[in-house]
Amino acid sequence: MQYFSSWLGNTVLQRDERPVIDKTGLDKFYDFNLSFLPDLPPGMDIPKENLPPGFLDRPSIFDALRQQLGLKLEAQKGPVEYYVIDHVEKPAGN
Repeated sequence: MQYFSSWLGNTVLQRDERPVIDKTGLDKFYDFNLSFLPDLPPGMDIPKENLPPGFLDRPSIFDALRQQLGLKLEAQKGPVEYYVIDHVEKPAGN
């Protein structure tokens, strides 16, 4: 589930710029298929007739997680790791 949470945050929900943290307590490996309607990148206009049949009938990632896996994404506040660079120098020549 930790890998799945990381994949959701870094790939599927990357535009939200929020981490996805696993709080399920599940620590085993699971094999499943998740079918959802992905968000297309901005500016990518694909005519509906060029999409595979049934593609637009898929649920959102939030609905798919709830309906197909019984999982729910909840927005919460919490600590986030970040780095602060307070000084930079050019490297010295050899």
